[in-house]
Amino acid sequence: MGAVSPLSFWNDTAAKQSIIEFVERVTRPDTPDFVAEPDRIAVFDNDGTLWPEAPLPFQVAYVIDELKRRAPAEPQLSADPMVQAALGGDVATLMAGARHDGLMRVLALTHAGMTTGEFNSAVQMWLASARHPRFGRGYDQLTYEPQRQLLAYLRANGFKNFIVSGGGADFMRVWAERVYRIPPEQIIGSTGTVKYELRDGMPELTKTVDYVFVNDGDGKPAGIHQYIGRRPVMCVGNSDGDQAMLEYSTIGNPRPSLGVLIHHTDDQREYRYDAKPTSSGKLVSALQAAGERGWTVVDMKVDWNRIFAD
Repeated sequence: MGAVSPLSFWNDTAAKQSIIEFVERVTRPDTPDFVAEPDRIAVFDNDGTLWPEAPLPFQVAYVIDELKRRAPAEPQLSADPMVQAALGGDVATLMAGARHDGLMRVLALTHAGMTTGEFNSAVQMWLASARHPRFGRGYDQLTYEPQRQLLAYLRANGFKNFIVSGGGADFMRVWAERVYRIPPEQIIGSTGTVKYELRDGMPELTKTVDYVFVNDGDGKPAGIHQYIGRRPVMCVGNSDGDQAMLEYSTIGNPRPSLGVLIHHTDDQREYRYDAKPTSSGKLVSALQAAGERGWTVVDMKVDWNRIFAD
């Protein structure tokens, strides 16, 4: 099919060229590297890959705002140690442990008891009013323009894009189709159990405190297998939490594949970090592995001529 987008928000560097060359290679019929459309699966992390994760992942910002709103009237909620950590800005406590148990606890406490419809409405209201502390914009207005262009470029070339993120699946499904043109069924994130019941004759799904799947680190390849059932041929991430997903997508893949790492290097237009992020997004081992595995490393300062929409 060939390239149908110039990726104009990408500078003409090796990173852009590696992506275009890969897409052209796997979409050219009657060649050994041709990949049929059903197998053109691309997976993207979200926080730090499609939009910022500093100074906090955006879902954490939503939860903290919810806690500030509810805690004064709910003493039992405000007494929880993890709630106190969240309100005190103790991100290290929330993110401790392989499953980020503190964060999962706070997410469950703030979401439990709500129907899925109520939760969707709450997130939509927050997105309509909340503003990022540095950029002064709505959070859903802070997606990376080069990445939205990449999603469109892949889609035009027969790829099916999935988000595979540690964020809550329900949180992302509220806005991802509108913002990224990725439908809810192509969102794989951390998930909790819901309970079905009839309320006044109407079917409802109610969120509970139990998290059944945390989609981070080694959980990402497992989630891809469980929810997609096909091995990706393109994977885009930005942190050590994406390394397992990058490995699964590129090492020993019987089809041609491409791994891409977004490196936050622009403290003027966005943020600069790798080994010492403000909260999440540590990038050390995956960056080292990129050289060994031949993954494309995108230097945001060098490779992108635009970060956000004007």
